[in-house]
Amino acid sequence: MYGWVGQVLRINLSKETVKKEALDPVEARNYIGARGLGIRLWMKEVDLKVDPLSDKNNLIFITGPLTGTLATNAGRYNVVCKAPLTGAMAASNSGGYWGPELKYAGYDAVIFEGKAKKPVYIWINDDEVEIRSAEHLWGKTVYDTTDVLKDETDEDAKVSCIGPGGENLVKFACIINDYTRAAGRSGVGAVMGAKNLKAVVVKGSGGVKVANPQEFMEAVTKARQMVKDHPVTGQGLGLYGTNILVNILDQSGGLPVRNFQDSGTFPNADATGGESLTAKYLVRPKGCKGCSISCGRINRVAAGQFATFGEGPEYEAAWGYGADCGIDNLEPILKASNLCNELGIDAITMPTTIACAMELFEKGYITKKQTGCDLSFGNEEAIVDLTYKTAYRQGFGNELAEGSFRLASKYGHPELSMSVKKQEMPAYDPRALQGMGLNYATNNRGGCHVRGYMTAPEILGIPEKLDNLVTEGKAEWTKIFQDLTGAVDSAGICLFLTFAIGAPEVAEQLKAATGVDYTVEEVMKAGERIWNLERMFNMKNGFTRADDTLPPRVLKEPIKYGPCKGSVSKLDVMLPEYYKVRGWSKDGVPTKEKLAELSIQL
Repeated sequence: MYGWVGQVLRINLSKETVKKEALDPVEARNYIGARGLGIRLWMKEVDLKVDPLSDKNNLIFITGPLTGTLATNAGRYNVVCKAPLTGAMAASNSGGYWGPELKYAGYDAVIFEGKAKKPVYIWINDDEVEIRSAEHLWGKTVYDTTDVLKDETDEDAKVSCIGPGGENLVKFACIINDYTRAAGRSGVGAVMGAKNLKAVVVKGSGGVKVANPQEFMEAVTKARQMVKDHPVTGQGLGLYGTNILVNILDQSGGLPVRNFQDSGTFPNADATGGESLTAKYLVRPKGCKGCSISCGRINRVAAGQFATFGEGPEYEAAWGYGADCGIDNLEPILKASNLCNELGIDAITMPTTIACAMELFEKGYITKKQTGCDLSFGNEEAIVDLTYKTAYRQGFGNELAEGSFRLASKYGHPELSMSVKKQEMPAYDPRALQGMGLNYATNNRGGCHVRGYMTAPEILGIPEKLDNLVTEGKAEWTKIFQDLTGAVDSAGICLFLTFAIGAPEVAEQLKAATGVDYTVEEVMKAGERIWNLERMFNMKNGFTRADDTLPPRVLKEPIKYGPCKGSVSKLDVMLPEYYKVRGWSKDGVPTKEKLAELSIQL
């Protein structure tokens, strides 16, 4: 095989066995790799109704055919399992260097079964695979774990691990590789913790063969030039990181504020944006393997109570700890965001769950006796303290560790959780971005912006400018973005590339790398196949049309301030059209004809 290595590693933690298996080339072609192929492999082997924290919930680390090649930004891999936070399918995407290293060691994927009797880590050194004790690592942070494992194995080895958040089964725990790159959403780290699996360490000495080297390099060179020439990928993200979006969303009237209560604009938003971060706290930009963008931000707060050093925050984390919690000071935001990386918890769900708790506190539904602190909006010390306590499930952090939906439901007000399918919505208000609202509502893994980034056309004008307050055409646009993202995620390349390139460039690189005759139509069909397979997983786990919704607040309460003042989400207008465009029933169920068209066999 070309592009794909052709080999899967299967590790049964209960039996302490290691097997090497051939990758199915037909399944690989149909589902490409990473997200799509990982979900397909998982669904073929596991009872779909398994408890996410059961030892029966397989955990799959899987790359794409472009991962580790010279394709631009080809450092991605996915972690696939059933999600503790939502009960839906998790396919959490991470960058860095770990994914390529797995392929250099000779594997497309690692499938973990069962549960170790005691904490372990896996050492993969090309053909040699060892299950080693991790009892001395249990309780250590991501940073310390990574340092120790490099000392124990090879200084050039790549480490993917959990921190205290995963060990303590926080419902939104991450898996972190290369110190700061996160498979971030839905709680994949808790599944790793439930298996007593602390880390997977990889060192490879091989490479990735491509079918047509000259054709491949021509396609790569073309794509790289397009990425370099585009103002977002060639300038904005490299200069200011994703946090450049704070000011853009604020000026557009789509910035959620104080748990989406006072959305529209946030006073002094600029103080938390990418421009301010660059001016005051940036050490240097950082990129993943083969990156031509370098959107990562190495940051430092040199002194004071929020002194910190780390990477980030991404826009969503800066907004979550910032405007959503009513805070306009970057220093506590940087401290809390860096703690998320160090402790291994999702930097979107964590701050938005705190914001939900702040509204519960503001309205008197919870008290200082329960929270252990003044949880008023704007409390800078609280966001740092509660982030730490959540990872260790200390005090009120034990309740925050369940996510905002379970927290708000416990105190009788689930409507105050700004979540979809129990996963918190990121930093784009659905009342201001109608298409993004439709994407949230229909998203297979709940509130998620990176499975159909409608902010691109609605706010940034990519590939063309759409009126963000208009519903017409948004169903078709949302489907296109969702399907394209499925293919991009599965190829093993970075989603940010799609600001500059599209399906034609993805197809050209896949075809030349794999030797499979991928056309634009086949790439988009693969993305649609992946989306429908995920949808069927949800349907078989009890999700219905009723779950394709948004929090009552964004459906009923108009935006209070700014350019989008008075707007609510018009989901009821868009949803029937979306089902029609997808070829589903009026209840949102993929029809037999649609499944047959996509060659999906369950």
